Amino acid sequence: MNKFVLAPAFTGTSEPLCALKLCDARLQADARWPWIVLIPRKTGALELEHLSPVDRRQLMDEVVAAGAGVRAIGAALGRPVEKLNVGQLGNVTPQLHLHVVGRRPDDAAWPGPVWGQGIAQPYTAPLLRAALQAAGVALAGFTTGS
Repeated sequence: MNKFVLAPAFTGTSEPLCALKLCDARLQADARWPWIVLIPRKTGALELEHLSPVDRRQLMDEVVAAGAGVRAIGAALGRPVEKLNVGQLGNVTPQLHLHVVGRRPDDAAWPGPVWGQGIAQPYTAPLLRAALQAAGVALAGFTTGS
């Protein structure tokens, strides 16, 4: 059996949050949006169809949990989320992953997609700590350690 390996692209563009039942949850390293990336720990999975029906249901539960995490990040940073966007592209990084992004009408890309919009803005150390803590609290009931 092959061991799951996280695609290297994720380590350079995101911070680890926690391990959920199916996915690794990571904070996207772009302070313009509260944004969590979910990566199912399934070796070789490139598309949703590569997951079993049970795993697809679990993934949807984790998307909803990540939405709560994204909302918590937005609240902690003083920019409450008004709309959640969920996307699964994989054109650049083919390993199966889903983006859960918090949006507001006054954000840098509204109403268009966040991809390809400007240059990612890194979190300051205090904002990164606040975002990680807020997401961690929101996701605590969904982690593999609970």
